[in-house]
Amino acid sequence: MVGGMTETLAPVAAPAAEPAVTVPASAPRPAAPADPFAGRAAAIERGLAGMVPPAAGRGLLDGRGPAAPAVAMSPARRGVQLPLGLLGYAVSTAMLLHSGYGGMPWDVLHQGLVRSSGLSFGTVIAAVSVLVLAVWIPLRQRPGIGTLANVVVISLAIDPALLVLGRLVPDPGVAASVALAVGGVVLNGVATAAYIGVRLGPGPRDGLMTGLVARTGWSVRLVKTGIEVSVVVSGALLGGTLGWATVAYALGVGPVVQLAARWLAPSGLAARR
Repeated sequence: MVGGMTETLAPVAAPAAEPAVTVPASAPRPAAPADPFAGRAAAIERGLAGMVPPAAGRGLLDGRGPAAPAVAMSPARRGVQLPLGLLGYAVSTAMLLHSGYGGMPWDVLHQGLVRSSGLSFGTVIAAVSVLVLAVWIPLRQRPGIGTLANVVVISLAIDPALLVLGRLVPDPGVAASVALAVGGVVLNGVATAAYIGVRLGPGPRDGLMTGLVARTGWSVRLVKTGIEVSVVVSGALLGGTLGWATVAYALGVGPVVQLAARWLAPSGLAARR
């Protein structure tokens, strides 16, 4: 009561609740704000891929490291590796022949000619090499320094190698003969990778094969098999020794060459196309 007057206070009404907003279940949720750096990162990655060569880019961009580039062989190394490879080839040839279990396919022919003519191995190998080189002419094959060195070095080294082996192991038993045959296959594979790896020209017999492949369009397997079967049969008919070492060589020398080429043929065994 104020001043004799009575004031009645009205109750204060509660504020009205706001109506609830119902979002339909099918309404799409608002998209998250785009990452401003995502597109930039993708653009940078595309730019790197365009700047790096494909072979190296696969290694650089997937975390495996850069691809190993081809390594050029210096002239000094070529000058050493070529004659050593050819000498190793001659020694491996002598090892297989001295084992008595058969030689390489072409050496079955060489051995047959030696036994039927009475000439030395070096003379026969040189004569056959010259005849094979003559076949290169219609095949349009060009010899290189390595081709000529192949003929000269192997022809001159094979007879001394046979003489030394004959004195060191005059009458090899079974164990020694097997060791000579297996060692000859392995050494021949390493020597082949060494002399072909310098990329100064194939040997006469390898050039015959590649020339026939180029001129006929036949597969390497077909041409190589046809040549080697022909020379083996001819050599066996002339008195050459065809044995298990001949088969072991045909089956085993390829993997040895491939393995040895990792170190002895840094630029590969054949020219890249």
